[in-house]
Amino acid sequence: MAVQKLSANQVQRIEELQGYVRTVDHVRKLTAELESNRAASPKIIKGICDNIARDLSHMRQRALTANLGTLPDVAGSLAVVAARQGTGLNMKIRALQDGVNSLTMQLDQALKSAHEAKPQPEKEKKTS
Repeated sequence: MAVQKLSANQVQRIEELQGYVRTVDHVRKLTAELESNRAASPKIIKGICDNIARDLSHMRQRALTANLGTLPDVAGSLAVVAARQGTGLNMKIRALQDGVNSLTMQLDQALKSAHEAKPQPEKEKKTS
């Protein structure tokens, strides 16, 4: 089978998406840590939640400029869920797990389409 060469734009897009995948994996680990520390002191739980919220908020800001569909919206709403005080911890963990799964599916689909995208012809610059 012939290996398809990727254009420079495709390589850049794939690298960008892999950065988002790393962020989502980190948030998944923090969510698992939050779940395993249910009985910890509120200060520890708040610290983990703040880390999750910060990572997701930064991801949202980067994803807004990357034309990734609803991914920034999901990341933003998850950041709000993680930062919200006064909700039950069980509900927060469940929402974060479901949201991380949604982000993973969206990123997998975006990576697949980035690999399969046909290289766009370079537009010629007009010199007038």
